Amino acid sequence: MNKRIRSILQYSFFLGLGIFLVWWSVKDLTANDKSQIKIALETARYWLLIPVFGMLFLSHLIRAIRWKLLIEPLGYKPSTTNTLFAVFIGYLANQAVPRLGEVLKCTVLSRYEKVPADKLIGTIILERVIDAMTLLLVFGITLAIQPDIYAQLIDTIFNSKKDDTHETISSSLVLIIIAAIIISILAIWMIKNKKNFSDLLLLFKKIGRSVWQGLSTIQHLKKRWSFIFLTFSMWALYLGGGYIGFMALKETQHYGINEAFTVLSAGSIGMIATPGGIGAYAYLLQKTMQVYGLEKGIALAFGWILWLAQTAVILIGGLISFVAIPYYNKRKLREEN
Repeated sequence: MNKRIRSILQYSFFLGLGIFLVWWSVKDLTANDKSQIKIALETARYWLLIPVFGMLFLSHLIRAIRWKLLIEPLGYKPSTTNTLFAVFIGYLANQAVPRLGEVLKCTVLSRYEKVPADKLIGTIILERVIDAMTLLLVFGITLAIQPDIYAQLIDTIFNSKKDDTHETISSSLVLIIIAAIIISILAIWMIKNKKNFSDLLLLFKKIGRSVWQGLSTIQHLKKRWSFIFLTFSMWALYLGGGYIGFMALKETQHYGINEAFTVLSAGSIGMIATPGGIGAYAYLLQKTMQVYGLEKGIALAFGWILWLAQTAVILIGGLISFVAIPYYNKRKLREEN
């Protein structure tokens, strides 16, 4: 299959999944649920979105500075402003086409800072490996402070209508189904590519080696402790954004750090699952907050408020970056001459 056609089909599938989750999350809302959403949105403390916007912007700035630390060992020192513009442009592109943003932000920075794009791609891969490991740490912390939370979340997603006339699905059965799907995908991959178990094991070893090489690269950074500090600071800002978001609605203001960790875990999966997290982010946050006893309508309103806050920062920052980056570099060039 043509690579471009495959990319279009993949994008269409995940966009369709996002739209489906939007419909799925609202299809069973009762008149009471809709009334709760209306009241929640009318009484929300929208001024609290200002610090959330600030924290999200700061997290993107930290990501840009952290990216610079990965680029500097290559012998290049791009400006923080151009790096931040490239990060925002990449995020904006990812809202439309997943993974396009990673290529585009390398292309943009390469154009204005004269850094070879192929070298930048390596730093992006390293960034993703480190972010994946940090996300696993977030999952681990969430599980450590709330041992049953993921089982409860699975039950909430698959058994949202528990009554005498509906059978429920146990979390163990769900895990078995997920495992069966993964095994089926691997089997199809092996058959299609004529691979055996040794090839599969070799693939896992290669992935593990890549992860280890990515993590060991940090040891060779001149400013590795700065890199580690920036990484934890960035994820702390993500966590803080959700925590402050609780205060925006009176129905969620009593929730604390434990719930914020769960929101960060579920929200991160939602942002990965569909382009820009459309549908998936709000749906997973809705189910997450239902675990904590929040009414379905209020939980959905909370999820959409947080998703809209993140999307607004990306849209505004990305559009400003598209317009500003050529003017900034023209002025920079004039000053240098």
